[in-house]
Amino acid sequence: MSHEAAIRLGFFFGVLALMGVWEWLAPRRALSTSKSRRWRANLGIVAVGTAAVRLLIPVTAVGMALLAQERGWGLLNQFGLPYGLALLIGVLVLDCVIYFQHVVFHAVPTLWRLHRMHHSDLDFDVTTGVRFHPIEIVLSMGIKLAAIAVLGPPALAVLVFEIALNATSLFNHGNVRLPAAIDRVLRWFVVTPEMHRVHHSNLPHETNSNFGFSFPWWDRLFGTYRAQPERGHLGMTIGLDEFRDPDTLNFSRLLLQPFRGQVGRYPINRRGSGDGGA
Repeated sequence: MSHEAAIRLGFFFGVLALMGVWEWLAPRRALSTSKSRRWRANLGIVAVGTAAVRLLIPVTAVGMALLAQERGWGLLNQFGLPYGLALLIGVLVLDCVIYFQHVVFHAVPTLWRLHRMHHSDLDFDVTTGVRFHPIEIVLSMGIKLAAIAVLGPPALAVLVFEIALNATSLFNHGNVRLPAAIDRVLRWFVVTPEMHRVHHSNLPHETNSNFGFSFPWWDRLFGTYRAQPERGHLGMTIGLDEFRDPDTLNFSRLLLQPFRGQVGRYPINRRGSGDGGA
């Protein structure tokens, strides 16, 4: 685990480059705003978020797993499960935790103020997958660390989970064409761009669906799965109704967005949010 950072960065930049080339060769939708401007803002946001985590939280997710193993913390460290089974349980449970975290950030208005920055992107491409407010990134890391301490998964499970979470977030936000036959099969095993794009619709009942990042099973299991957008993938509107001006979506204004304006109609079960719900 001494090369954890290098491994994660290698996967991140490798998948980012691969998806960027795929988007250039076979885009699914025409972009409505400046790509270079969006990429600068989105990548700048993730850079600030990553720096904030490093400054405010002294331990990585893998480091917490190693600490839990050393001190006997967590449920999995109380049982002599085969290593492979503990590895599988660790990855699946952590992914389920992120699913519920995502639902909660849509349900609690204060948390939605943070998360809506991700949804305010007027286009949907690979960089949308890293467009999360730095405060949300810090809170998310805190939730992951708490989950790891309670569960006690193997360090390798946490590393696999972290790599998968980053890679699938880049993949399922890709503005890429995927043959329908392949998508129908693939979305049983991983969240695809066609599945996750629905989640970025401006219609609240579609925004509040398809919360999964890596695995699609949680949405099917907990009733939040929506197969297609009602207006179709080319006819749907990406983003939020209250943020339609590209000039309000530059880097500095994105950082201040959670502290401005009304919470809006998108939080789950908020009056006027349509037929959506978790």
